[in-house]
Amino acid sequence: MNLYGFIFKKNEGNKKMSGKVVLAYSGGLDTSVCINWIKEKYNMEVIAVIIDCGQPKDLKEARQRALDIGAIKSVIVDAKEEFLNDFIFPSIKANLKYEKKYPLATALARPLMVKKLVEIARKERAKAVAHGCTAKGNDQVRFDVGIRSLAPDFKIIAPLRERSISREEAIEYAKKCGIKIDVTKKSPYSIDENLWGRSIECGVLEDPWNKPPDDIYIWTKITKNSGESEYIEIGFGKGIPVSLNNENIPPYMIIKKLNKLAGS
Repeated sequence: MNLYGFIFKKNEGNKKMSGKVVLAYSGGLDTSVCINWIKEKYNMEVIAVIIDCGQPKDLKEARQRALDIGAIKSVIVDAKEEFLNDFIFPSIKANLKYEKKYPLATALARPLMVKKLVEIARKERAKAVAHGCTAKGNDQVRFDVGIRSLAPDFKIIAPLRERSISREEAIEYAKKCGIKIDVTKKSPYSIDENLWGRSIECGVLEDPWNKPPDDIYIWTKITKNSGESEYIEIGFGKGIPVSLNNENIPPYMIIKKLNKLAGS
């Protein structure tokens, strides 16, 4: 059996179950649809878990959205410092970049997210862990390998993968179920962000020949609209940032300020 066969073994299907499932919840379209789908198709109680890795979203709003959709519980886990110390700092020391450009922000966060999901699933005596990944990306493997490694006894539920639900179909399903979302067919982007970066996919971005439209940029500005150039000085100690412009501030705030400065 190959790697994919092992990872996805016995994960598929929609047989009726019971008990609790812990869902990796972001507040976006895919995972919001998952709450209703799991309740409807699996007859399971959904606990929505939002892992705070420094994303600038209103997480309290996302938590309430999960409850409004039908989760029996929705919790926010503060993992910012752990993400910084155990994942971002080692990546800085290793000069970690994919193809010398992408800092692997999404990939770095997944092992930590899986760890937190499994911890909560054990605490809640859940039978399964769920995620909103589709069948066409690496993210499904990151989640599944992590869950299989830490909790081989748990069932993995991935509704969008199991039913090959397209972005457009997810939007229609959300409307049908009265799920309030910010995504439309004209702006169908799937966005993942944390302290270390922001990734966008779907829509016209699926075709690499298409130029990314201006409306996808939130952290950064189009060059013609950007401000004047600014020189900054970052101080390092033992391989990690310790100061910004000669001001000693916590590393978390350094990165947060740099995100704002670089994007302006």
